[in-house]
Amino acid sequence: MMKYFKYIYLFVVLIAVCFDASAARIKDIANIRGVRSNQLVGYGLIVGLNGTGDGSSKYTQLSTKRMLTKLGVDLTGVEEMSSNNIAAVILTADLPAFAKSGNKIDIVVNAIGGAKSLKGGTLVQAPLRGADQKVYAVAQGSVVIGSNGKAVIETVGRVPNGGLIERDVGDDFTKRKLYRLTLNNPDFTTSARIVKSINLELGGKYASALDASTIDIVAPPNYENKGVELLATVERVQVYPDNKAKVIINEKTGTVVMGDRVEISPIVISHGDLSIQVAPELPKGRGLASVSRQKNTKEEHRVFHLDKGSKVGDVVKAMNKLGVTPGDLITILQNIKAAGALQGDLVIL
Repeated sequence: MMKYFKYIYLFVVLIAVCFDASAARIKDIANIRGVRSNQLVGYGLIVGLNGTGDGSSKYTQLSTKRMLTKLGVDLTGVEEMSSNNIAAVILTADLPAFAKSGNKIDIVVNAIGGAKSLKGGTLVQAPLRGADQKVYAVAQGSVVIGSNGKAVIETVGRVPNGGLIERDVGDDFTKRKLYRLTLNNPDFTTSARIVKSINLELGGKYASALDASTIDIVAPPNYENKGVELLATVERVQVYPDNKAKVIINEKTGTVVMGDRVEISPIVISHGDLSIQVAPELPKGRGLASVSRQKNTKEEHRVFHLDKGSKVGDVVKAMNKLGVTPGDLITILQNIKAAGALQGDLVIL
């Protein structure tokens, strides 16, 4: 792990996320059950390539013959249809919630044969199916090749607005009597706060929590047959999300991300010339009490004094102040967690 820091010194990025500092809208932390996009997939042919297609690929030849036959071309006696100007592709797209017939969506095309490039090609009309094998859209249009900022990958492209939706999606929300919310990050405290806030907004006990991630809302009498208005009202309600104390470490980049609740119990740590002491009580109060250098006859020791109730952020700030490498920081945090003194989860990426 230390090899990542041998030649390049990386600064640790400390992001203190304080969830109690600001409220969030319900629409940003929860989803309405049934309101989601759906994945579509299909198979098609791209024509008009400048000699960069599949060539003698068997399934591309069969697909080409089938396409031409459907278009009324008599292929009697034709056995080989090798062409470097045609490529077989897999089509993917997302069908938005409440999509209606006639709406357009973007299509992603991916070469599956030996094509070297899809640049300049045109996708011939192809159906897009959902998981239920029903056709929800058809795709056709010119392929656009993009760039990832470093290199151009010409075997993957897009057909902007190339998908035409053929089937309506979504039921009638206006006549529902019950609506269900699902939290993006399940948490009992957050769930309880959402219920309290919704009931306060609606003026009655219309919301109830089933578990840490599921909340049911019964439509009030004044919102009967007004599901859209009810959900718009609920989405605007602001709550204070809660979360578990957690520290996330990326060993490759030396990044440390943590919340403001991660505390450290009384502990003493020695790491090389570093000494860290979290004592039950120190005269300077909670948090970082002192950062000092203690000289020995042969070497210099760096001593950190922290009092009870100190946060992980206090340790990180102190070590950053004395130029501790990200590698040492990660090792120290891992040891604190192993000793049971880090009051929270430690996630290593």
